[in-house]
Amino acid sequence: MPALMKFLHLAAAIVWLGGISFMLFALRPAAQAQLAPPQRLPLIAAVLTKFFRLVWVSIGLLLATGMAMLLAVGMKNAPTGWHLMLGMGLLMFALFGHLYFGPYRRLRQAVAASDWPEGGRRVGQIATLAGINLALGAAAIAAVVFIG
Repeated sequence: MPALMKFLHLAAAIVWLGGISFMLFALRPAAQAQLAPPQRLPLIAAVLTKFFRLVWVSIGLLLATGMAMLLAVGMKNAPTGWHLMLGMGLLMFALFGHLYFGPYRRLRQAVAASDWPEGGRRVGQIATLAGINLALGAAAIAAVVFIG
């Protein structure tokens, strides 16, 4: 069972962090270079809609598997890196909640209203928050690898 928990935990993290990397370093720059706002912003909103469904599943898996592994060893017996990962993970979940219910919701509204300047502003906010989450995810992984 511990191996399954670890596998599911890692798979969920890979989906979330890999998706952020794809959005920030591949989709967004390519779309900006190739498409005008009336084509680019609906595309990005549609891709994010599908990706964010995966993120919600990933968050559920990360919480369930992370807590199962922590509770299996006992919170006071868990390595320091695990506690750091938990703290950073909770911060990441909160940031994603803000991103989803704030800038992403407003992006969808802007796209529906064909308000391209507002949509572009919201995509910029989403990219900033996603970049912070990517850095936090990397720091959480580093905490477990280097601190234990």
